[in-house]
Amino acid sequence: VQLQASGGGLVQAGGSLRLSCAASGGTFSSYVMGWFRQAPGKDREFVATISWRGGRTFYADSVKGRFTISRDNAKNTVYLQMTSLKPEDTAVYYCAADISPTNMVKARTSTSAYDYWGQGTQVTVSS
Repeated sequence: VQLQASGGGLVQAGGSLRLSCAASGGTFSSYVMGWFRQAPGKDREFVATISWRGGRTFYADSVKGRFTISRDNAKNTVYLQMTSLKPEDTAVYYCAADISPTNMVKARTSTSAYDYWGQGTQVTVSS
């Protein structure tokens, strides 16, 4: 499974960005997908996750109400719509795939739950 994240960039506080993560190989519709982020000098942290068909999602408290995770299984792509961006959202954003046969979202907030990772895309929010 290969994951390719894109869509990052520089945006002013209060602005919006949409990240995309395209998957190839494997059976995308059978993977729980997640987004994580890592700021300089900090650990990689959970952002959001989505179930196989997109019916269930789970978010970190820090992004709830501002970010929306979605997926298009026909396009093998997962998205992260980010609105009302804050300088503290500045980080490299990574998408990840959990290929285990359990379609869980709330229990997938740890990096160790994921099997494959994309290369990351930089998001910088200026104040």
